Amino acid sequence: MSTESITATVTVLNPQGLHARPADLIVRLANQFQCQVEIGKEGEWVDAKSILSLLTLGAAQGTELGLQATGPDAADAVAAMKTLFTEGFNELGEPIDA
Repeated sequence: MSTESITATVTVLNPQGLHARPADLIVRLANQFQCQVEIGKEGEWVDAKSILSLLTLGAAQGTELGLQATGPDAADAVAAMKTLFTEGFNELGEPIDA
């Protein structure tokens, strides 16, 4: 079993921040992977597979969060999480053409 650890930084883009719906999306996504996935803010790290833990972060729009995944599919988990955050949890409306 690999103990590979992958980290990244993401920003909460959606206007309502990390409320129940985005937290649920994170939990559902994290549970698709075998690795341990954590999300942290200001030194506080929580299990991304626990909705209640995620909500304790109180991450408003603009908050930078750390992602850390450890295990066999860590790179895939972090890549998928980054996509979820950059898409604003599908709460940003239609993309604007640059």
